Amino acid sequence: MVGLKKITLNIRNKNFSLEVQQCKNIFSKLRGLMFRRRENASAMLFNFKNPVRIAIHSLFVFFHFLAIWIDSDGKIIEKKIISPFSFRICPEKNFTKIIEIPFNKKYSKIVDFVVEEKVYK
Repeated sequence: MVGLKKITLNIRNKNFSLEVQQCKNIFSKLRGLMFRRRENASAMLFNFKNPVRIAIHSLFVFFHFLAIWIDSDGKIIEKKIISPFSFRICPEKNFTKIIEIPFNKKYSKIVDFVVEEKVYK
């Protein structure tokens, strides 16, 4: 894991400021949210140099999280609620960034807004 970064997401014309852990090396990208505790987990940012369309998984992630795929223009192309122990989740289009936001108290406001219901209890 390498450093914290503050980013802004525009979702349905509302801006959300979000502090994320940047996953820059292969090991941090492979680990992601795996083996973390829900309440202590930080949002994760995965950057790719070129547009890709690779699958993610939630094996060994013991809580739900929100995945947001972003294209090279900074536009959100897809968002999904990911359940624990899902084997293969792949977006429809190529992307350059993925943000994984855990369902916890710290991120409840943005998650509830994105999924349009209260999900953190």
